[in-house]
Amino acid sequence: MKKWTTAAVLSCAVALGACTDADRFGTDSSYGSGTNSGSEGLGSSADPSSIAYFQEAVGDRVLFAVDQSTLSEEGRLVVLAQANWLLANTDYIAVIEGHADEQGTREYNLALGARRASAVQELLIAQGVAGNRIRTVSFGKERPLEVCSEESCYAENRRAVTVLTANVTG
Repeated sequence: MKKWTTAAVLSCAVALGACTDADRFGTDSSYGSGTNSGSEGLGSSADPSSIAYFQEAVGDRVLFAVDQSTLSEEGRLVVLAQANWLLANTDYIAVIEGHADEQGTREYNLALGARRASAVQELLIAQGVAGNRIRTVSFGKERPLEVCSEESCYAENRRAVTVLTANVTG
């Protein structure tokens, strides 16, 4: 009887494992990743109305100085290009993700990420992008691109990322 029980348990485990959806929590989707890394729905980088074009030609992220949420001149130019693209491509909505490096407390970095995302959102709205097409979210230091205790890593993690999705509600 012990062999049958063991065989039944193993069979159930294998069967359940085969039914598992590896992306059941949406970890492979572009939303929330800070990288827009999914390949579905990105389109061709040669198509000026595609997400891939936005990421590569326009730029989907701006970097910030330490403890700052003010856009640099370079960051401002990226956001202005994003605004122009969004104005020309009204079928997309944007989520601005605010991020921070690992220095500081979780609470401080969540607030800093929120200020960074808001800085991008405010400039997009000032350029004429409808506010109902833009949301913000802060991940603080919870989603680093680079993990190390060096300035080069910290600098990559101090960012705001514009993540696009198709506006399915019209």
